[in-house]
Amino acid sequence: MSSGHLIELRGITKSFGQGAAAFQALKGIDLDIDHGDFVAVMGPSGSGKSTTMNILGCLDSPTSGIFRFLGVEVQALNRDQRSLLRRRYLGFVFQGFNLLARTSAVENVELPLLYRGVPKAERREAALKALDRVGLEPWADHTPAELSGGQQQRVAIARALVSDPEVLLADEPTGNLDTERSIEIMELLSSLNDRGITIILVTHEADMAEYAKTIIHFRDGLVERTERGSKARGGGHG
Repeated sequence: MSSGHLIELRGITKSFGQGAAAFQALKGIDLDIDHGDFVAVMGPSGSGKSTTMNILGCLDSPTSGIFRFLGVEVQALNRDQRSLLRRRYLGFVFQGFNLLARTSAVENVELPLLYRGVPKAERREAALKALDRVGLEPWADHTPAELSGGQQQRVAIARALVSDPEVLLADEPTGNLDTERSIEIMELLSSLNDRGITIILVTHEADMAEYAKTIIHFRDGLVERTERGSKARGGGHG
């Protein structure tokens, strides 16, 4: 692991379908993401941003190219190893909150630990701590129906945080929220990034992308350009 980058993509391509019907979603992506970065990925529909996110989340494999995570070549791992990498290092937040309706906030947050076989008392303590990190511990016993959209997304973020991930992958996390709640969620993601969590965000909302330290624009399966976010707090105060 010579480079020191958390994530490296080199010449990543992704094709869907065969022969004449084949569609090339990614045409050779080169990308470096460092520890502690906050990256927003933008681009029109069909630009390749979601495909890239799925590869970064170990939910899909590239057709060709090299994907390194912490220096390990991910495409050389088998399915079980990729699954382990996903569980140990990655947290996911989606546009739809994906919460269990009849289950309290704290029980929703516990779910990833339940799948891991963590004992009940330890699970509960970790889940309450994660809810506290997103400012929702007092609502631990409320079901999703008793929470606002913004609060539900905070529960979803707490669930992603409970396993202490290195990277938080957020796919359109403000897509179902009004402006005020969206700003609330972006402020929360910024504060988590300030505490050392690397965040990769897919968004089509330019004002939300501005919270990121790095904004990567995709077009037609390629990285078009990279810029800095104007609202990013990176680099300390002043």
